[in-house]
Amino acid sequence: MERSLETQVSQAVDAWLKWLPRWEPSTHRGRVAPCRRCFGSPVLSAAGLGSDVPHGVQHGLSTRIKAIVDHAVAEYTARNLPMLQAELDQQAARNRARTYRPSEGLEPEYEGLPLDPDPVPGAPFLFTISGLAEEADAHIPALPPLSDEAKAALRQEVGLADDYANMVGREVCTILLHHRLRIQAAIGRYVEPQIEAMLQELTRSLDAPFDPNDPTAG
Repeated sequence: MERSLETQVSQAVDAWLKWLPRWEPSTHRGRVAPCRRCFGSPVLSAAGLGSDVPHGVQHGLSTRIKAIVDHAVAEYTARNLPMLQAELDQQAARNRARTYRPSEGLEPEYEGLPLDPDPVPGAPFLFTISGLAEEADAHIPALPPLSDEAKAALRQEVGLADDYANMVGREVCTILLHHRLRIQAAIGRYVEPQIEAMLQELTRSLDAPFDPNDPTAG
């Protein structure tokens, strides 16, 4: 029996809460570009995860919720949108033919993130994961072209799928409102103490930039 949307959202939040105690603040250089999945996400707003919550914490939840919406849209497409489904089937077959698929099979906390770090000026990469994936894609034949009539019909079905995704997304956000208290309680327990500890360490380093026991200091 298909699980209800309420059950799926509840299980996604449960899985995120189970993962959250393992989260630790990133120590590497942050990215310049915002995450397209999380920036301004109504899902995160409904969950009560504002801009003051670290992106890694946000991403783990938004990705799990996106999977629920994607699954619902996939079922709707399979039942009602034959042209779009055929196009997706062809694309899926093309993807399976790729010899290198680094973005597949990732944990929700990493899914959808860039494959490579931001480049450092003057220090080019010898190779990039995304570049290797593009090289593998170059050997896969392109999908057959569509006629103008087929393109128009496909655009119409894509619009219907988008409308359905927006409807499911709104319902999911409504359901998430009922989980805000336990989400915020978990943030207070596992995330805020780590952020506070980082701020205290930064304050100590700013107040005492030099080792007072170092005879060369001052």
